[in-house]
Amino acid sequence: MAGDDGDGIVDLLGDDYARTILRETYGDTKSVESLSEACDADSSTVYRRVQRLHDAGLLEDEQQLDPEGHHYKTYRARVRAVHLELSDDGFEVTVDRSESDAADRFTRLYEGFK
Repeated sequence: MAGDDGDGIVDLLGDDYARTILRETYGDTKSVESLSEACDADSSTVYRRVQRLHDAGLLEDEQQLDPEGHHYKTYRARVRAVHLELSDDGFEVTVDRSESDAADRFTRLYEGFK
């Protein structure tokens, strides 16, 4: 998807925590607690990276319901590839995102209630 804030995405992907979060959430949802363990970082650091990744469209959130009735969010990577192209005008960043449709999100939410 052209037209993204290319410099911001490149900067974000230069961050070890952000790359770990994307790797951990590729194909499966993870909570901030789980991501904090994977990153070996406190949850406030992970929340900041998650927010930046979400704002860039590289991460999506899903509402979960635990057995006691509490709600919390889990996160899943939405990025398949990031392409960096050099031209006479500079660099162009293109992001290929995975598209999860509403039916998939509903199914995952429903599965969480079982």
